[in-house]
Amino acid sequence: MLARIMPARVLLVCLSGFLSFAAIAADRPNFIIVLCDDLGYGDLHCYGNEELHTPNIDRFAKEGLRLTSCYAAHPNCSPSRTGLMTGRTPYRVGIHNWIPMLSPMHVRTNEITIATLLRKHGYDTALSGKWHLNGQFNISGPQPGDHGFNHWFATQNNCLPNHRNPYNFVRNGIPLGPLKGYAAQLVASEAIHWLEDLRDKSKPFFLYVSFHEPHEPIATDPKYQNLYPSDDPSHAAHHGNISQMDAAFGELMSAVDRLQLRDNTFVLFTSDNGPAKTGFHPNGSAGPLRDKKGYIPDGGIRVPGIIRWPGRTKPGTVSDTPIIGTDILPTFCAIAEIAPPADRPLDGADIQPLFDNKPIKRSTPLYWHFYFASGKQKVAIRIGDWKLSAELDAPAPKQRAGISPADQNAIKTAKLGKLELYNLKSDI
Repeated sequence: MLARIMPARVLLVCLSGFLSFAAIAADRPNFIIVLCDDLGYGDLHCYGNEELHTPNIDRFAKEGLRLTSCYAAHPNCSPSRTGLMTGRTPYRVGIHNWIPMLSPMHVRTNEITIATLLRKHGYDTALSGKWHLNGQFNISGPQPGDHGFNHWFATQNNCLPNHRNPYNFVRNGIPLGPLKGYAAQLVASEAIHWLEDLRDKSKPFFLYVSFHEPHEPIATDPKYQNLYPSDDPSHAAHHGNISQMDAAFGELMSAVDRLQLRDNTFVLFTSDNGPAKTGFHPNGSAGPLRDKKGYIPDGGIRVPGIIRWPGRTKPGTVSDTPIIGTDILPTFCAIAEIAPPADRPLDGADIQPLFDNKPIKRSTPLYWHFYFASGKQKVAIRIGDWKLSAELDAPAPKQRAGISPADQNAIKTAKLGKLELYNLKSDI
């Protein structure tokens, strides 16, 4: 008799444990990060650009919290994405500038990304779009799957030859060859396909949607270019490229609603750095801010940031509380009740207090460290309304996996040059 009862009791205990885990998984929110490429602080209608047509992002801003002091972790692409993924100042990780194709520079496997943490704790994970954390993408070294993504549809850096009919996407290690369509729609379609058909619906999810727009080389569907009649083709192409991305973002958010995921999903829309403003496309805008991508002044690092999390963010609200890309990992860990890595310095903070209009508790100021091709390095910190920047007399680090001890020592012993101090409340 006892022998017959015991297996039943064991089964009951196991079933109870499984149901408890399932209940916890169901209660945990989903996460979506939508990251644009070279989208400046002044490149959206809801951030004051009256010329641009961005109806989907504008509507999203009315549904959530719009941030007016949202910062990228770096004024350049690869380091900024590194900070977003790891919660660490990119220089700590060894990513000090953008990563060219075939460069040995990469985010090493001993770094812990937010995707790795969430996957380890029961989340399904996917990446759709630009990766740019490994120069030898799909050749050697860690790939997106090694950094926590169960499913990935990605390029190393830019779409090639441009945003129209790109040929360099890879899905889970398999090159796809030429694709038909424009980059933003291809990236959004893959993300929607994963949400609808591929994800494990018994688990919460983390979806990282990394648009290529409006980074060069730009190609824009004529229906979006025609929104901006101009004698300058680059003007119509650039602005149309942003509207093209806006339409793709709208399709993604419509899918979230159609799948009844809105109420339990934290969505962040942001950019990796300020506008590029190149010779071919000098049309990006930093709004009232000084400088552009690749520079420490706020035009290079302050970016659009909009959060929608029903029940926690109030629709149509605005906050000027400073946040930075390195805040994402500790924030997601806190929300998902996951212990962040304790064996390494983290530079971000849990930003949830700002949803209740309370101050964020920080142990490290907002910090940026950038190496210029000219050989100069610059650093900056922001504490409250104050921002201090300085030149750093240190040699240029080499392209490698990680920062060498010699480079680290050079930083520690470097002399500070010209200092600039600003009160951003009185002088944006």
